[in-house]
Amino acid sequence: MIYLNNSATSFPKPPIFADAWQRASVKVPGHGMRSTYREAKEPISCRQQLAKLLHIDDSRRIIYAQNATHALNIGLLGFPWEKGDVVLTSRAEHNSVLRPLYSLQKRGMIRYYELDTDKSGRLDMDVYREALASLHPRMVIITHASNVTGAVNDAAVIAEEAKKAGAAVFLDAAQTAGVIPVLPALWNMDMVAFTGHKYLLGPQGTGALYVSPDIELAPVFTGGTGIYSDLDEMPVDYPIRLEAGTQNEQGMEVLGEMLAWAEDHPFDLHRLLEYVYMLEDTLKGLGCSVVPVTGCRTPVLTFTSPDYAPADIGDMLSGSFDIICRTGLHCAPHIFPYIGAGRDGTVRFSLSRFTTPEEVYQVISALKEIFNGN
Repeated sequence: MIYLNNSATSFPKPPIFADAWQRASVKVPGHGMRSTYREAKEPISCRQQLAKLLHIDDSRRIIYAQNATHALNIGLLGFPWEKGDVVLTSRAEHNSVLRPLYSLQKRGMIRYYELDTDKSGRLDMDVYREALASLHPRMVIITHASNVTGAVNDAAVIAEEAKKAGAAVFLDAAQTAGVIPVLPALWNMDMVAFTGHKYLLGPQGTGALYVSPDIELAPVFTGGTGIYSDLDEMPVDYPIRLEAGTQNEQGMEVLGEMLAWAEDHPFDLHRLLEYVYMLEDTLKGLGCSVVPVTGCRTPVLTFTSPDYAPADIGDMLSGSFDIICRTGLHCAPHIFPYIGAGRDGTVRFSLSRFTTPEEVYQVISALKEIFNGN
């Protein structure tokens, strides 16, 4: 099998993954800060690894989450909104951003505006600057990279412009954590959400939210914390203020081991982009429409064909060639008019650090068979 759906969940995992999972699963449960058992220190180690990844000094500002969607909801639903606040986002956003915003707007808490993108799915900066000046937003929430096209937004500039306008900045780094640097302190970000099961190579059910010391969130979930049990409300201390209930200690321990492994095995984006360009050139030669992405990008390409629907292409790749990809709207339904695709969406290939040249050549061969009518 050739797996090209890493923007959804990375596969395969590093060679040590299975052993790490086994070790974590047979340990005595420590329950983080709630237990006297000494191995309860393991999740704190993962928290420190995540802080190191983001170049954050205070690991207590890293909040454990189940995934990026969970982290985004903690940040958006816990933010201290005032009725009528304006939020700016883009047409490229994932439903994990759009649906919480829609829910907040439906409840009368906010008004949000989706700003146009260019043909690659990158935020149109002229439109953005005009919106900052005219709409006076309370928050800007933006994806670091489109999960559909791989186009990377200039997060530093977006944050700088937002701060000049007095807006908080929330970055969805689900597609970039583990691929390119994510530097919330340097970029003056207020919050950053990301997941563990994509390019950080961790298991499903892991993720985190960085919360700047300048932001105080209300707990979205309340309940047991194991300490300060005499309080009627959630403690004020981070991270437990936003971590009600037992956390996914096993998953976070495995994620920590994957982060340590990745430090010793740097992500070679240049190599993967060479493969992306090979695939794009092949598809163009076969009459397919490839969404053009210039500048900084993740190892993702997306395309359509005049002869087959995206779902049919995916079925042929899977059924005849054992190649796994993603087709459809990719949970980001509003981007497609801007990138020249229709209601059926696109075919997306997303590569991983384990993608080999041999696999790329096999995919090219399969594409030629499909589109040459063989």
